[in-house]
Amino acid sequence: GCNPLAETGRSKLQNQRAVLNQQILKAVRMRAGAENLLRATTNNKVREQVLLELSFVNSDLQILKEELEGLNISVEVYQNTEETFSIPLVPLGLKETKEVDFTLPLKDFILEHYSEDSSEYEDEIADLMDLRQACRTPSRDEAGIEMLISYFLQLGYVENRFFPPTRHMGILFTWYDSFTGVPVCQQNLSLEKASILFNIGALYTQIGTRCNRQTQAGLENAVEAFQKAAGVLSYLKETFTHTPSYDMSPAMLNVLVKMMLAQAQECVFEQIGLPGIRNEFFTLVKMTQEVAKVGEVYMLVNTAMNQEPVKENIPYSWSKLAQIKSDHYKALAHYFIATILCDHELQSGDDEDQQEKALSQLYDYVPEGLMILSVLKDKVQRKQLGKAHLRKAIFYHEEALRVCGLCKKLRNIDVLQEVLTAAHKRSLLKYAQQETEDDFLSLIQAPDIVPKTEHKIETIAPQFSKVKVKDFFHRLGPLTVFSAKQRWTAPRTIHIQHEAEELGFSLKGGSPVQIYCLDPACAAALMGLKEGDYIVSVGGMDCKWLGVNEVLEKLRSVGEQPIEIEVISCQDTAASMHSKCATYSVGMQKTYSLICLAMEEDKIDQTKKAPLKLPFLSWGTKNRQKAASTLCLPSAVAGSSQFKKKLSPFTLLSTESSLY
Repeated sequence: GCNPLAETGRSKLQNQRAVLNQQILKAVRMRAGAENLLRATTNNKVREQVLLELSFVNSDLQILKEELEGLNISVEVYQNTEETFSIPLVPLGLKETKEVDFTLPLKDFILEHYSEDSSEYEDEIADLMDLRQACRTPSRDEAGIEMLISYFLQLGYVENRFFPPTRHMGILFTWYDSFTGVPVCQQNLSLEKASILFNIGALYTQIGTRCNRQTQAGLENAVEAFQKAAGVLSYLKETFTHTPSYDMSPAMLNVLVKMMLAQAQECVFEQIGLPGIRNEFFTLVKMTQEVAKVGEVYMLVNTAMNQEPVKENIPYSWSKLAQIKSDHYKALAHYFIATILCDHELQSGDDEDQQEKALSQLYDYVPEGLMILSVLKDKVQRKQLGKAHLRKAIFYHEEALRVCGLCKKLRNIDVLQEVLTAAHKRSLLKYAQQETEDDFLSLIQAPDIVPKTEHKIETIAPQFSKVKVKDFFHRLGPLTVFSAKQRWTAPRTIHIQHEAEELGFSLKGGSPVQIYCLDPACAAALMGLKEGDYIVSVGGMDCKWLGVNEVLEKLRSVGEQPIEIEVISCQDTAASMHSKCATYSVGMQKTYSLICLAMEEDKIDQTKKAPLKLPFLSWGTKNRQKAASTLCLPSAVAGSSQFKKKLSPFTLLSTESSLY
C-alpha cells in the first residue's frame, strides 16, 4: 500500500475522513447515553438538562455530517492534474476501518482444531495482518486494485480454515460508513469481505476520475474504470444482501451503480467529441442523440437519489450535481439541433429523404401544423423551430446555473462554473444572431429530443480469477479436507512393520491419502489404525499434499525397517448452532441490519405460533434405535413412551443417514 504518512491531497482527505469518523462515533455515543438517561429518569429538571444536551449533540452531529459531505464532494483532488475544461467526475471515498489482531484467535484455533504447533504459523498470521494493513492505503492504480482483490480472495481461505459455522472466533471487525461516518461492528467475516469489495469499487472510481480526459486513451481508461466500478458494486449488491451499513445497502448500491454508468456514458460522449464536432448535418444529428442520452441517464440518477431511503444519506451536493449535469447536457442537445436547423439550409444537391429520415429520428412528435420535410424546405419554419430549441437550451442552461448557485459546495468548484457559464453564453450568442423584430409572433414550443446511443454502457463483472493468490496457511493441508467445518482427532502415531512385503492396507484418494481395505488382523490395525484414516506424516515428513504413489514410495523406501506414520480420523460433525450475527451500531436508532433482524424475529414469532410440521426425513422406529452414533439429546425413557414424543431436530443428525 501507499505510505499512510504521505502528504498527498488524497491521503489528507482520507486522514480527515478518519478524524471525522472518530468525532461522529463520540457524538453518537453521547447521544445514545443521553437517550438512555431520558428514558430512565422521571425527574423533570434532569429531563430538561438531558433534552438540552440532546439538542446540542444533534446539532453537532449535523455539522459533522456536513463536513463529511464536504469531503465526499472534494472532487478536484481526485481529478487529473492536467489543466482541463470538463465538468468534474465524482469518485467514492474509501471506507475506513480499525486495526484487527488475528494472532491469538488464529493461534488458539490452530492448536485446538488442527492439533498443530501454532507458533510455527506466526509468520503466516503476520503476513495476513500486514496485507490487511496495506489495504487501508491502496495505491490509486492497478497494483492497488490487485492488492485489494488478493486480500479479498485470501479472506475466502481464512473463512474456510478458521471460521466454523457453529461459533464465532471472537475477532471484531469495525468499518465506518462512507456517507454517515457511523461505525458498524461485527464478528462476522462477511462484513470484512463486503467492505473490501466496496473499497475495490471506490478505488476504480478514483482511477476513473484521475484519467486524462483530454486524450482518447485516457477517456477509454476512464470508461472502463467506471464500468468495472459498477460491476464490483453490482456484485456486492447481489452477493451480500443483508449488509448492516447504509452505504452498502441494496438501495444505495443501486444508486451508485447508476451513477458510475452515467459517468461512463459522459466519458463516451466526450470521447466522440474529442477530435472536434464538425458543423455538418449528419454529424450534428448523431451528437444530438448522444448528448441527449447523457442527459437522460443523469436525470434517472437524480431521480433515484431523491427516493427513500437513499435520500437521507446520499450527499446533497451529489444529487444537485446530477441535476446540473442532466440540465446541462439536455441544453447541449437542444443547441446542437438548433445549429442543424439554423446553419444548414436544404441545398439542391442534398438528399432530402436522408435528411428527413435523420431529423425525424430526433423527435417523438413534431409541433402541430409542422411536417419534417416542410421544415427542411421552408426557411421561415426552419428558423422558428431552431429558435424554439435555442430558447429551450437557454432555459436548461439557466436552470443548471441556478441550481449550482444554490449549492454551497458546488458553487466553490471553479471549473464547473466556467463550463456552465461558457455554454450558456454560447447559446445566448447563437440566439442573438437569429433574432428579428417579429419574434413575438413565434409560438412554437420545441419538442423533446429522443435520446439514443451507439455505445451501450454496461457493467463489467469483476474478474477475480485473474489475480493468482496462494493460501497463506497452505501448510495446514488441502482445504477440501482441512477446513473449519470438519473436525479431526489429534494425530496418532502408528508403527508400520512390513509383513512379507505387505503393509496390510491399501491407499486411495488424492491429497491427503486415505486408508482403504484395511486387514483387521495386520499389525497396523492392532496398533490402532482404522479404515478411512488419513495419513498426514510418514517418517516425520509432512505428506498432507502428497498423492497415493508418492506416499507408497516413501513407505517402500525404508525397505523392511519399521517406519512411523501419523494418521487422523474424522470426528462426527457437531450440531450446527443458530449463527445470526448481532450488529453493533453504536447507538444508531436504525440500521439496515437491525431492520432485517427485526423482520427475521417477526418470522420466528409467526413460526412459533404455527403448529409443528413433520421434518423432511421421516424416521421409523428401527432407524432411531439403529443410529447408535447419532448426536442427539439423551433419552432416559425407554419403551413405548419414546415413540409418543415429537422428534427433536437434533435427533436427525446421524452420521450414517444425514443428507449432505
